[in-house]
Amino acid sequence: METLTVDQKAALCLGADFWHTAAVPGVPSILVSDGPHGLRVQPGAGDHAGIGGSLPATCFPTAAALASSWDPDLAREIGAALGDEARAQGVGVVLGPGVNIKRSPLCGRNFEYFSEDPHLTGVLAAALVEGVQSRGVGTSVKHFAANNQETDRLRVSAEVDERTLREIYLPAFERVVTHARPWTVMCAYNKVNGIYASQHEWLLTTVLRDEWGFDGVVVSDWGAVADRVAALAAGLDLEMPPNLGVSDRAIVDAVADGSLDEAVLDRAVARMRTLVERAHRSDPGDAFDVDAHHALARRAAADGIVLLRNEGHDPEDRILPLHDSAALTVAVVGELARTPRYQGAGSSQVNPTRLDVPFDELVAALPQATVSFAAGYALDGPGDRALADEAVALSTGADVVVALLGLPAAQESEGFDREHIDLPTAQLMLLSRLVDTGVPVVVALAHGGVVRTDPWEQRVAALVECRLGGQAGGGALADVLTGVVDPGGRLAETIPLRLADTPSHLNFPGEEGRVRYGEGVFVGYRGFDALDRPVAHPFGHGLSYTGFDYSGLTVDVDGTDLTVGATVTNTGGRAGREVVQLYVGDPEASVARPPAELRGFTKITLEPGESRTVSFTLDARDLSFWSTARGRWVLEAGEFEIAVGASSRDLRLCRTVVVDTDPVRTPLTADSTLQEWLADPDRGPELRAAAGPGILQDDELLRVIGNFPLGRLAAFPGIGISWETLTRLGA
Repeated sequence: METLTVDQKAALCLGADFWHTAAVPGVPSILVSDGPHGLRVQPGAGDHAGIGGSLPATCFPTAAALASSWDPDLAREIGAALGDEARAQGVGVVLGPGVNIKRSPLCGRNFEYFSEDPHLTGVLAAALVEGVQSRGVGTSVKHFAANNQETDRLRVSAEVDERTLREIYLPAFERVVTHARPWTVMCAYNKVNGIYASQHEWLLTTVLRDEWGFDGVVVSDWGAVADRVAALAAGLDLEMPPNLGVSDRAIVDAVADGSLDEAVLDRAVARMRTLVERAHRSDPGDAFDVDAHHALARRAAADGIVLLRNEGHDPEDRILPLHDSAALTVAVVGELARTPRYQGAGSSQVNPTRLDVPFDELVAALPQATVSFAAGYALDGPGDRALADEAVALSTGADVVVALLGLPAAQESEGFDREHIDLPTAQLMLLSRLVDTGVPVVVALAHGGVVRTDPWEQRVAALVECRLGGQAGGGALADVLTGVVDPGGRLAETIPLRLADTPSHLNFPGEEGRVRYGEGVFVGYRGFDALDRPVAHPFGHGLSYTGFDYSGLTVDVDGTDLTVGATVTNTGGRAGREVVQLYVGDPEASVARPPAELRGFTKITLEPGESRTVSFTLDARDLSFWSTARGRWVLEAGEFEIAVGASSRDLRLCRTVVVDTDPVRTPLTADSTLQEWLADPDRGPELRAAAGPGILQDDELLRVIGNFPLGRLAAFPGIGISWETLTRLGA
């Protein structure tokens, strides 16, 4: 490091262009690339916005679709494939995954994020990172932190209390950092409580490095740096893209005038050296197997498809799966069946190696049947009567209608938030006419963010949610609709009855440069369940073509560690996949907590009649809440509710257990209330003895003045509490 000049050190902390780090003597450049669900490598330095003209790469399912799989092994496998493609294209760091929590269904970038739940998000993202980095390629977990909207995203301040940060918005980052050791972490654009994330020392150094032990590079989101010297001092090592001639000059000048300790710059340079060394340990890989990766993308997309509805009391009465025969006539309706929407717009947009078209795939999957197509609607613009009439006419003579509906790209993207969660009006009008034909209608939804399904879903025979399933999503849909694959997906976020029901509704997207996280920890299903508010479909929900029975719940308590077991049996006539979910509730907590929170899950495949016992382990952290008053995680002794089931609202087995641990003591001072003093098992009797008989024996009066700080009561005559009493008590 001593061989580099200050100018060279400063240069190393900035990129060379849009996608390359700077090269200085002894430290070569490396290439970075967008790629949460597929690489977006631009030849050369990149265009003015870094979005167009990327090389072909496999477009895997977006995070929203992958999260619905609830399958960390699958995420790890996709990560490894991304790593192979990155090496083949000379990429040193893949800029992903995004682990921001889905606070509101209106966030335009929700397709790029996993879930409304931090545990599910963290487990899947850590597996993806492990997969990528197993190939000698780095990752960049993003966007750190509280980046939950696109509205005013470069300036807005997320006003969020520490408990909410610690319990909702930071745990996914923490899990990825502590379990998967990503090479880089990308800061967010926004401010957090008034301070830009790019220069937030508490986030970038106190929490990320000192508490979690992160030893990699902190990189800016593209254009996130407001003050390069302040960001460097806070812990941001690499600015991308470089503000050449400005940021480097500011660093050099700050070192020269003493406002920036050169040791701070040296630490950043050391981290950059390590990153470059890691990236250059692996030789460029061979060309990746395009066919194998497409097959993986198809399997992953199918694994994330969620069957939300399949009407019929008996399996024989249900419309799905479709059974191929010469007598079957299928009307495939919807422009999205011919022009699929399979990924989001913005910086994650991939140039796919190939693309499955849903209509073509359904024709191939039902070779004996008659499968016909009508567009029904245009992707953009108002409804087209002629297109709708054609679709209705086609459907009238069919045995079943498969309607592909969803959101056009213009309605959701990086850069702006959605205005509502409804399907386009033209599609809803068409759907109503299709249902009126009396022919059973199967709806398949293609979208990134949540789409409202009530009330129209009550009129359809079946409903599947595909999200944005990547380049092989069309084939995956055919696999699920025809029963080649059992629908193994489960919802990674709640589908509300109305947008107004969502917990964040009154505080999104904020005003005058601030957005208040007023719902606190009650995000997603936590808020819906705490309010006992009805939903269209709960978090974790999803149907199968078979059925599952839960039995034999066991909970073993060993101090603050719990081992939970349950047996799941396939009660149907075909193999199927189930996601077994574990939730924990703390009904006796001294703070407001959700009724139940996801703390474990596992995905299993069972043959007809097969049973399997699954087990989970919980530790003190799984039972704890973040205490702002104490500045740490707190586990209170008492009763906890342990539940296992198929969704947050389908908890089949439940048991209450008692966990013993040391009492939680709050330091008592003159500013502590009379109630807090009396509640302390040691100090309470001391106070009663010091105060003597009188007011402390008057229960009615204690209810009135119990919330007075002890120091305030010392000024009241005749109370029995004086400053001398407080001095003796050490208050």
